[in-house]
Amino acid sequence: MTPAINEAKKQKIPFTVHQYSHNPDHSSYGLEAVEALDIEASRVFKTLVVQLDNKTLSVAVVPVSNQLNMKLFAKAAEVKKAAMADAAQVEKSTGYVLGGVSPLGQKKRLPTIIDASAGNHETIFVSGGKRGLEIELKPADLCRLTSGSFAAIVQD
Repeated sequence: MTPAINEAKKQKIPFTVHQYSHNPDHSSYGLEAVEALDIEASRVFKTLVVQLDNKTLSVAVVPVSNQLNMKLFAKAAEVKKAAMADAAQVEKSTGYVLGGVSPLGQKKRLPTIIDASAGNHETIFVSGGKRGLEIELKPADLCRLTSGSFAAIVQD
């Protein structure tokens, strides 16, 4: 069990675990999940850790089919600027390796903003805490578990 799965169980929310064989040669962890699980890319969300201009970290949860818009994210986070966090910083603060960062069960819970498009789906998929492992759950449950919020944070 990963910390992400343990957290979902502890909070007693309905979720489904999906596992697939991770290919280390694949160019995109998120698109690998889309292909392996044969689901729409708009339902698979990647977890990105962002450094805000006040030096704090925050989490963006966005569809793998889209790119995070830093200006929209900064606005949603109520700061002037945002940039991708350093990989070592991401792993240290979340306790997960890149490609397996989950919005759930992080070592230190970071403020989380989920792209508003998640609301277009009954369930979405997020990393289960390691490469080749996805958790399917309702967007509202993810928001509640992360104490997050929804905002339009991807490029059109």
